[in-house]
Amino acid sequence: MGLFPKGRQLPAEIEATSLKSDIRSCRLCAARFNKTVTAHDPRPVVWFRPSARILISGQAPGARVHDSGRPFTDPSGDRLRQWLGLDAEAFYDKSRVAIVPMAFCFPGYDAKNADLPPPAICGQTWHDRVMRALPDVQLRIIVGGYAQQFHMGGRTGVTERVLGWRDHAPQVFPLPHPSWRNTGWLKKNPWFEAALLPALRIRVKELME
Repeated sequence: MGLFPKGRQLPAEIEATSLKSDIRSCRLCAARFNKTVTAHDPRPVVWFRPSARILISGQAPGARVHDSGRPFTDPSGDRLRQWLGLDAEAFYDKSRVAIVPMAFCFPGYDAKNADLPPPAICGQTWHDRVMRALPDVQLRIIVGGYAQQFHMGGRTGVTERVLGWRDHAPQVFPLPHPSWRNTGWLKKNPWFEAALLPALRIRVKELME
């Protein structure tokens, strides 16, 4: 019999379970969200296990994700899964794919019904702890400017980071946000689908097998 009998959680899983419970209970931004147009309550969407080998880090849940409690349950998620070459079952397998945005809650809308940015206090409070809880990550897929600033640093914009993807592959792949609003960007930058995505899909497939 092994040190940890079948069915018992390993220490890393116990620690991660406690961390996820702490994040789900977080109400640091309750007053902030109450002042937005949506006037919504916090609902942290937490999606990871310590065994994950792939990390997807984006901006923050949108309104649909706030309602569903499941990350990327929107057209952006459909496009992202197509980029990665993953079906929904594989994409939502927490044991292999961790989805850790820069804010765990939907930040709300401003007066023009535009998405508010992820509150910095979320990343400051939780993200170092979450990264320590994911020791097996071998690929970081960094979606959009907020996540790229946190994970990659520097002063360049999204296009420059994505254009320089070969400098970071195969451990890190920076991506633009998969929103429909970026369809024009994709048309202006055909190299993204011609060169970056095939390399990314190969790396994802390697780690999912």
